[in-house]
Amino acid sequence: MSRIFRHDPINFRSLPPAIRGLMIANVVGFIVGLIVPDMHNLFGLVPQQVIFQRWIWQPVTYLFLHGNIWHLVFNLFALWMFGMPVEAQWGERDFLKYYFLCGLGAAAAHLAMGPHSTIPVIGASGAVYGLLVAFAMLYPDAVVYLYFLIPIKAAHMAILFGAIEFFAGATGSTPGVARFAHLGGMLTGYLYIRWWWVAKIQLKALWRRATSAEPEDEPAPRPVARRAAKPKAPAPDSDMAEVDRILDKILSDGLESLTDDERGIMHRYSERNRPH
Repeated sequence: MSRIFRHDPINFRSLPPAIRGLMIANVVGFIVGLIVPDMHNLFGLVPQQVIFQRWIWQPVTYLFLHGNIWHLVFNLFALWMFGMPVEAQWGERDFLKYYFLCGLGAAAAHLAMGPHSTIPVIGASGAVYGLLVAFAMLYPDAVVYLYFLIPIKAAHMAILFGAIEFFAGATGSTPGVARFAHLGGMLTGYLYIRWWWVAKIQLKALWRRATSAEPEDEPAPRPVARRAAKPKAPAPDSDMAEVDRILDKILSDGLESLTDDERGIMHRYSERNRPH
């Protein structure tokens, strides 16, 4: 079944909270970068400073700085275009986690390619390329007008952009653009969705099956007349957020890392979702 989505005309007040917050932060970062001397060297991504001087804030702060107005406008437009459907699908919390993860993946790729470089890299492009991958994986058959003229499926566009970034980076045809950082953002997003996201879904299903299994040795209970049970209300968003956090903990640290309270939360989640 194909998914249907649409974009209303850009209205800042109606933007989802995560995208609105990121847009504000990027605009503020751009203005401050124009005013404050040496801002890009202090808060841009400078591999030599990150690796050898431990300026560990730079792999995050570089995402909010841009070199010129067109660089900023392009990234904000792409954030709106690809981010709107993704945040609507995932919610604010998972969207922001994914965005910053792609930004960190882009930074890691750039650091690995030139650890001794003293040239600052700035811009949200690595995270935006990660959003392109998420959009293409969620809506592979959606038609996007490349450069507002050429219709192309989202999945094909992601592959095309990935190929362009790879060959441009390998040939060094655009030395002023961090092509491998873009690729790092795309690869991080792809691996996260294909591995971590799918693993979390599978873990939910396994937990549900394991906790809903009937004991084999206990005798069957006698039927007792009772009133029909009321339908169980769906778990509120806060409960689902806690379940997702616990599943992340299981994936990273193992089942034995859970506290009694966390085990109780998962047991209640399984009871609510047990088929009748």
